[in-house]
Amino acid sequence: MGHPILRVVAKKLSEKEIHSELTQNLIDDMIETMREYDGVGLAAPQVHQSLQIAVMEITSDNPRYPDEESVPTTVIINPIITPLTEETLGIWEGCLSVRGLRGLVYRPKHIRLEALDRKGKKWTKEYKGFPAVAVQHETDHLFGKLFLDRITDFSKLAFMEEFKKYHLGEEPDLE
Repeated sequence: MGHPILRVVAKKLSEKEIHSELTQNLIDDMIETMREYDGVGLAAPQVHQSLQIAVMEITSDNPRYPDEESVPTTVIINPIITPLTEETLGIWEGCLSVRGLRGLVYRPKHIRLEALDRKGKKWTKEYKGFPAVAVQHETDHLFGKLFLDRITDFSKLAFMEEFKKYHLGEEPDLE
């Protein structure tokens, strides 16, 4: 947090750029970095590349989110998100770019994601629950947003030690 690249709208990629060796290597590196830090997603601006690329993967062996619904390794390029409900889900979010903090964020519980894959092929998928929140969190990075921008009650922002001590396991009320 604080690096200017995290606060600008990232550049959309052309088909030629998607197929470039540079982009394909970046995607591989992002997946490796996401896994190394036990993240469920990573966006290109987080690794100082102002490009509309994000990766996501939710597995049962992730120590941070072992009980969440699995999502296979997914590459998201030039995304468009459409909320499919006004119902929200409150999740205590953290971020590799905002280390040491957790904050309660409410996001649409059901979304449609339209994007390109790493081969430039258009795809569409609906996500619900935690995977929907993860998609929104990662794509926010592509539009210059951090989870902190989505917090509506700053009494629900905590350092990790206090989060673990006072809020872990707390079920947030739906807004």
